[in-house]
Amino acid sequence: MLYNWTLRNLHGLSVWTNGLALTNDHRSISGGDFCVKEEDVFFPKEVTLGGQRLLDLTLNKSRLSYIGWRHLSIFSNPSPSNWTKVVSDAEKIVGYPTSFMSLRCLLSDELSNVAMHVRKLVGTKHPLLNTARGFVYDSRNNLQMRGLIVLLMSKAAGPCPSTSDPIHDSMVSGIYPSQRNLAEITELIHTAFLVHRGIVNLKEWTNSDGPLKDMQFGNKMAVLSGDFLLANACTGLAQLNDTKVVELISSAIGDVVQGIYHESSTSAEEGSLTVASWEDQTFLSHGALLAKSCQAAMKLARHGNESQNLAFQYGKHLALGHKLNSDLHTFVKSGSEPAVFSLDSAPVVFHRQIVGPERWRHQLKQVQNMARQIDYTKLRGLIKTERGVSQALDLCSYHGNKALEAMKCFPPSEARSALENMACAVTKF
Repeated sequence: MLYNWTLRNLHGLSVWTNGLALTNDHRSISGGDFCVKEEDVFFPKEVTLGGQRLLDLTLNKSRLSYIGWRHLSIFSNPSPSNWTKVVSDAEKIVGYPTSFMSLRCLLSDELSNVAMHVRKLVGTKHPLLNTARGFVYDSRNNLQMRGLIVLLMSKAAGPCPSTSDPIHDSMVSGIYPSQRNLAEITELIHTAFLVHRGIVNLKEWTNSDGPLKDMQFGNKMAVLSGDFLLANACTGLAQLNDTKVVELISSAIGDVVQGIYHESSTSAEEGSLTVASWEDQTFLSHGALLAKSCQAAMKLARHGNESQNLAFQYGKHLALGHKLNSDLHTFVKSGSEPAVFSLDSAPVVFHRQIVGPERWRHQLKQVQNMARQIDYTKLRGLIKTERGVSQALDLCSYHGNKALEAMKCFPPSEARSALENMACAVTKF
């Protein structure tokens, strides 16, 4: 498989390419796209093409490559999605690519040692490998959008007008250092849970998954690296010296844990999940961290309860809208392949509620083979015959509009426009 790699400079670091040093005040390497083979791209010390050194990043006396990746289609060159463009434009407003927000922790000496062990997973099917590759830049999902939204919210709200305080002097580009630290903490927490979600349930292991020892080793690395990221996030949280913010983000961590637990404990085939419980569960696992981080950003700037609540509402509804958009992608995109989706995705939950539990179980039997494997293409066709997809689309539009509504009370600015564009983007397919 081939990947298209985009070289980017890291905020505050020096990147060397073809012997030329790009110093700290350079933000990116424009036009630096090239193709390499898959086996060359996971934690290499340098990337070479045709015997020529292309990148050599020096950090803490150890050279590590740090470059973004996205799939490269050898048949076509599709234009970037609307969401990707909106995020890219928003990054310009805050001043640097937030794809590198958790870099300081990811390239620490401790995690570098873990990375050397994780490299042993190359060639296996353990999901930690794909998670690690997505740390830098995932052009389809933008895994690290949460920190960007926290920064945009901070910039859109600005300083609290009712306080004359020396903290105003520390603002850089309309954002306090504590708010930048909060954005990084938010990313670390999200990344930690992404890593932990990659732990494989060994009870469901089959020979087709590869050697059992690879899965066991990958699980150990996922636990270790996820815990390390979470510990660093908690340390940074304490250094903000704001008990209210610590309480907010700590409760968000608890919400994510609770949401993930509910996800794993509900039976999609039995259809026990209702639309209301889907929203509650999705908020816990996908929305609570963003919503409470936006609220915490307002608290750090000493804004009142009204601004904090509006920021919370924006984060909540944007996260729910983004999840709905992701769930709907397989159903609304023509020729979307592969047709694999969660049985707890929003369109399926709406469909189950429409047809009822008995008919749902009958439909599942219709699309299962002798080995009880589901033909998702057939199931998608059955779901699209009912109103579940259209109802999920309506709910996506509702959350997008609620996010827009929350931004109306903030003063007009580039940051506010970027947040509004994000809210609009989650309703487009």
